[in-house]
Amino acid sequence: MSDEAPITGWCRALVFEAEDINRAAAFWQGLLGVEAIDVRPDWIQLGRDRGGLYLGLLPAQGPRPDRTSIRARPDIEVTDLDAAQARIEALGGRLLMVDPDPEGEHRLMCDTEGNEFTILHPLPPDEARRIGL
Repeated sequence: MSDEAPITGWCRALVFEAEDINRAAAFWQGLLGVEAIDVRPDWIQLGRDRGGLYLGLLPAQGPRPDRTSIRARPDIEVTDLDAAQARIEALGGRLLMVDPDPEGEHRLMCDTEGNEFTILHPLPPDEARRIGL
């Protein structure tokens, strides 16, 4: 990749879907040595690991299609959702769904292979500080 290539966003988190998010959180906490920093009935966010990335866990939306499927997607922070979506589409990706979350719109996108990821605005500065970003 060229030094002059534009940066569209940056990876904030890797989010896993899990049938039991509490059990999954306990596993990843034990493996990575991190604490749960945001626990809700439908979301658990773990603190950043040594590599600087944090994991998020969401309830699974139905059964896993097959044993080789992974239910995970990165969250990519962007400053401009429309510009990021346009760039992603220009690169061959596409929009799958818009989630008008009250805490901030999320757009579920996929790459050229159908791998899903979400684009979203950066966390507000006070929330980013609270979770150590």
